[in-house]
Amino acid sequence: MRFGRHRAAMSPEQRRRKAFQRGMLAGLTAVAIVVAGLVAIFGGGGVLCTTREPVLVNVAAAVDVAPAVMEAAGRFNETKASVGGRCVLVQVTEQPPATVLRTLIGDLAGVLRERPDGWVADSSAWIRLARQQGATALPAGETVVATSPLVFATRSSLARRFSVGKTEMNWRMVFPSTVRGRLTPNADEPDVVRVPDPSLAGAGIATVAAARDVVGTGPEADKALTAFVRWAQAGSTPDYRSMMDAVDDRSFWQRPVVIVPEQSVWEHNLRPSSDPVVALHPREGTINLDYPYVVTAADPAVAEASTAFAEWLEGPQVQEIVRRAGFRSGDGAQGPVSPLPQIPSETPRTRASVSPQDIDEALRAWSRLAPPTNILVLADTSKHMAEPLNGRTRVSVALEAAKIGLQLFPDSTHMGMWEFANTLGRIKGYQERVALGPINEPETGQVLRRSRLDELTGTITAHPKLDSSLYDAILSGFRKVSGDYREEMNNTLLVITAGRDDGKGTNHAQLLDRLRSEWNPDKPVQIIIIAFGKGVDREGLSQITAATNGSLHEAQEPGEIIDVFLAALARRLCHPTCKPTT
Repeated sequence: MRFGRHRAAMSPEQRRRKAFQRGMLAGLTAVAIVVAGLVAIFGGGGVLCTTREPVLVNVAAAVDVAPAVMEAAGRFNETKASVGGRCVLVQVTEQPPATVLRTLIGDLAGVLRERPDGWVADSSAWIRLARQQGATALPAGETVVATSPLVFATRSSLARRFSVGKTEMNWRMVFPSTVRGRLTPNADEPDVVRVPDPSLAGAGIATVAAARDVVGTGPEADKALTAFVRWAQAGSTPDYRSMMDAVDDRSFWQRPVVIVPEQSVWEHNLRPSSDPVVALHPREGTINLDYPYVVTAADPAVAEASTAFAEWLEGPQVQEIVRRAGFRSGDGAQGPVSPLPQIPSETPRTRASVSPQDIDEALRAWSRLAPPTNILVLADTSKHMAEPLNGRTRVSVALEAAKIGLQLFPDSTHMGMWEFANTLGRIKGYQERVALGPINEPETGQVLRRSRLDELTGTITAHPKLDSSLYDAILSGFRKVSGDYREEMNNTLLVITAGRDDGKGTNHAQLLDRLRSEWNPDKPVQIIIIAFGKGVDREGLSQITAATNGSLHEAQEPGEIIDVFLAALARRLCHPTCKPTT
């Protein structure tokens, strides 16, 4: 998501214009209030506001809690509350938290037409993030309207199967099975655990925090977290309703589990089903989602009215409303009024080791790991790649590894491929095989880049008589990625090589000098080198990667490529201040 600066305070003219707009809306409201269809928004029958110009409070609420907040607003309006001698009317709309956040911090795209006067998010993390990104005027002391613990949700039939197989739900299930020590899940555990998109949903943010808490810190933990992000991106959905629908979808995954707030399971099961969804608690403890209300109004009178509504939300009437909607009370002490049998009756144990600060840090980690990649691959096809490696040629081992690594890149990737050896491409020392661009689009014709790249990993061969133009290729590739730099992506030059240059062009010292002078910290391009076989110039290659905060990896087998890619991608967590790594 993109973040901008906080919107400046309104001028007197802007306040007059907004007051006029509110007056016009109030007039329309007075006319429309007799229409039965609008009674649900503003409350029950009778004249609710006798003054000429009520104070209108526009509240944006997360989709899952919005119906309960709408009902609460109706009850509030019936009380004819007033501020400054003017009555207050509250109206509520469903709005995704990310859209509200962008509006509050003054972003220009993907925002609401008008700044809301109050906001109910699906996690306090959104409000903390808004303050960190520029919305410093938000008052402290938000009101928690409701809570709902995160649960692992699946079909009843699958829950019984997991129970028979003695499989307990646990947070390590959010990682791909390779991180858990096997290539594929066994038959008694989920084949996928889907996570809400952390850039859109509070449950996704909390899941990232739990994943980070489970694996800890350090290089191996960073690789595991990177694998989780890649895995989660492939199966994430924008909202909880879509997550619940995915549980019932039997077209692809056979044993799906989704992570959602408990309330989503409660709401989903209001529809009759022969195989209802059940909520399961993770054995290590869960994380409670809170639904805080924060006053966001810039106008003082409206802010006072919004504060009055916030105080109302803490009262017993509203707490009963949210509990009847499947939530737990704001303090978490009371469960839903009518718990369904698929909801555990006991209060779940919370994962005490996950603090608000941990959640914020996890969200920052996601924001670094999640952006797509703009990557140019340089494949060494010189005589050195024709040398044997474990009974095969280096190039065949390297390209098999590249085929495996290609699967790690989602459709949002931009990718291209060059092969290099001296005299290839006439005097350039490299030949473009696939132009840098969207991997899920064709370069020309009908064949997608991904398909073309996959084909090349099986057909490129080494040239036994051609020297290596490694340094020339690296400099040209670095300049290409720098010239095609994409702000919204991580920009990378990936070099797959035997690790030697035969000195026919740019030398090592010249390359280092040019990389150091041309590398732009505001538009960083990272060089990652994967060297196959022995006899690698480790010191020389390390100096090249260090010049761009990149990394050097040595490999002997194709299967090592997953670990190499994850380690390289994990450096986004420290970029651009990473320590040199070999």
